[in-house]
Amino acid sequence: MPGPTAPPSRKSSEALPLIEFRNVGKTFARGALEAVRDVNLSVAPGEFLTLVGPSGCGKSTLLNMTAGLFLPTTGEVRYAGAVVADINVRVGYMTQVDHLLPWRTLAGNIAVPLEIAGRPKREIAAEVERLMTLVGLTGFGASYPSQLSGGMRKRAALARLFAYDPETLLMDEPFAALDAQMRLVLQVELKRLCRLLGKTVLFVTHDVDEAVALGDRCIVFTSRPGRVRQAITVDLPGDRDLRVLRYDPAYLAQCGALWRLLTPPVEPAVAPQGRRE
Repeated sequence: MPGPTAPPSRKSSEALPLIEFRNVGKTFARGALEAVRDVNLSVAPGEFLTLVGPSGCGKSTLLNMTAGLFLPTTGEVRYAGAVVADINVRVGYMTQVDHLLPWRTLAGNIAVPLEIAGRPKREIAAEVERLMTLVGLTGFGASYPSQLSGGMRKRAALARLFAYDPETLLMDEPFAALDAQMRLVLQVELKRLCRLLGKTVLFVTHDVDEAVALGDRCIVFTSRPGRVRQAITVDLPGDRDLRVLRYDPAYLAQCGALWRLLTPPVEPAVAPQGRRE
């Protein structure tokens, strides 16, 4: 029996879905490990979707199937109306690890997708400079990854991702290893750039505050096998200022509601009864 279907957001009612999961299930280890089951979900063009749920509930599995890195066991994943049956070149991936090439400068790392595309050298140089300005790394083009802070490396990885210019960004806890201040800086940058460039985003996170701050919708999954438990429309302005959200009662209320969904009940501890003398 198909699982629950996440209701469309305000954006998804205005356009045909860009990404669709139709009764998607995935098992590994010859069927011994069921990662997700009966996932039905639609993502509109330009929508920022955050995915939350217990560890191991299949959130990354859904990203991998969207990228075409492997196929569902049951059901189908569709992108722009077509079944994803191979590597999906219309998406870009970013994980916790920045994967910068240590032997290349920052500018050289950002240039990789442009070089693969065969762009002329002068055009590449101009585009790399534009992207470094876009992510706040002007003047660091000659630096190597080992000379950069963690936050700067993430900015460089983000610039490289935008150099590839994918239609959709698949982001698997990209800011999890950063301190709170740098995480906020990069959240602000990511939200600004995605709005500016009209990107569609699937963003996996375990951080409730991050899920609400960034998302147009937040999809909550059950424990493994992951199914859509609930889809929450984030009732905040699209151009929200992430730097002052913590003082917004509507934001705090939505974070609280999400926490209640994700927090399992705690059973009271029962002390063992001692032997009576």
